[in-house]
Amino acid sequence: MSDMLRDAASKGYAVPCFNAINLDMVRGIIQAAEEECSPVIICHAEIHFKYTPLEKIAPILVAEMNAARVPVAVLLDHGKSFDAVLKAMQLGFNAVMFDGSEYGYEENVSKTAEIVKIAKTFDVSVEGELGYVTRPRGGGAEGEDEDSIVSDTSLYTDPEQACDFAERTGVDALAVAFGTVHGVYLKEPKLELDRLSRIRALTDVPLVMHGGSGLSRGDFEQSIQGGIAKVNYYTNMALKVAERLRVQWSGEASRIFYHDLMMASIHEFREDARQVMKMLGSSRRA
Repeated sequence: MSDMLRDAASKGYAVPCFNAINLDMVRGIIQAAEEECSPVIICHAEIHFKYTPLEKIAPILVAEMNAARVPVAVLLDHGKSFDAVLKAMQLGFNAVMFDGSEYGYEENVSKTAEIVKIAKTFDVSVEGELGYVTRPRGGGAEGEDEDSIVSDTSLYTDPEQACDFAERTGVDALAVAFGTVHGVYLKEPKLELDRLSRIRALTDVPLVMHGGSGLSRGDFEQSIQGGIAKVNYYTNMALKVAERLRVQWSGEASRIFYHDLMMASIHEFREDARQVMKMLGSSRRA
């Protein structure tokens, strides 16, 4: 993942990172990456373990990564527990995100640095997070935050702190907060692009956007220009694919078999992922 993101940062595009909770999603995303000749990161978040346990999906992700005809990284997304991060490394993930954003600054630094130290022995890339990308209850992303804190700029990443954090932890990528939120946007997003540019100017670590679903194409383009090299994407895909399948099959009078639904879902995941790759500029970059 580190090599992917440094190439993206130097050439002005972003690598898409898709959360995948089952084989259908993984197959669609890999097919899209191969068709678009795009590098891709497939991740599984700790919050999604309730849908598919890590030890069940890890062999699928690793096998698909190794069989792909384009560069693929497999990432543990928003790992909050030491056990989950370590288990992901042991199961063959070549990247992990340790989300220490809920800790105080010094504790986040120390815990993230410890993860980086361990990850080096596994040759695993590490993404850290500084600032806090909210997950409001009303956004449908299994959030626990009050909807009212969405616009609380005190939660955003401090540029000077970002420089210190990157130097002291040694992370390969840094997730930053500058106005995005997880899940469906409750109101029109207002990105602090000046803040993002200051972070980019003070650190050479590739920057990551979480909470990308619902932004405009212009928002993505400006964020990439401001230094974003990786975009996490899940909510919009989950919504759009489910809606397309509902419309496609709602008028069917005949029997609907699960295997037909499965193949249709793979197709829809592939098509949505292809559009994201084109939008982020990662097509033809593999």
